[in-house]
Amino acid sequence: MFKKDQLEAPSDKVNTVIGKDTSFKGTIQAKGLIRIDGDMEGEIITPGDVVIGESGRVAANIKGRNVAVAGRFEGNLDVEGKLEIRSTGIVIGEVKTNGLLVDDGAIFSGDVEMKRKDQAIKPILKTDAVAGKGLKETEIKEPVK
Repeated sequence: MFKKDQLEAPSDKVNTVIGKDTSFKGTIQAKGLIRIDGDMEGEIITPGDVVIGESGRVAANIKGRNVAVAGRFEGNLDVEGKLEIRSTGIVIGEVKTNGLLVDDGAIFSGDVEMKRKDQAIKPILKTDAVAGKGLKETEIKEPVK
C-alpha cells in the first residue's frame, strides 16, 4: 500500500533533535537533518545536514552533507558539502570539507583538508623540492633605484 520512498523523510527536514537539557552518548544514524542543542558524545552519520545550536556541546566524529556549528564541537568532521562555523561557534579538531565559511568571532583550532569533489589536487613542487632536496639558497637583493 505504501511505497518505501513515501515513508522516508526528505533530507532537508529535521529528523532528529537532541534538546537543550538532553545528553546522549552513542551513535546516531539518520537520513534527515540532525539538530543538537544539548550534549552529545559519540558518532553521527547522515547523508543529510547537521546543526549544532548555540547551546550544543558535541564531542564526536561527524560524517554528513553540510554542518553548521553555533555551539561547541570537538572531534573529526567529514563534510561532503560546506562547514559553517557561526560567530558563536567553536570547532576543535580535524576537518575534511569541500567548502568552509567562518563567521567573524568564530573559533577554529585544528587541521583542515579542502578539495573539490570533482578535482584532484596535485602539488606544484616536485616531491624532492618539497622535502628540501635540490633547492638552492637564494639571495635577497635590494631593488634597483
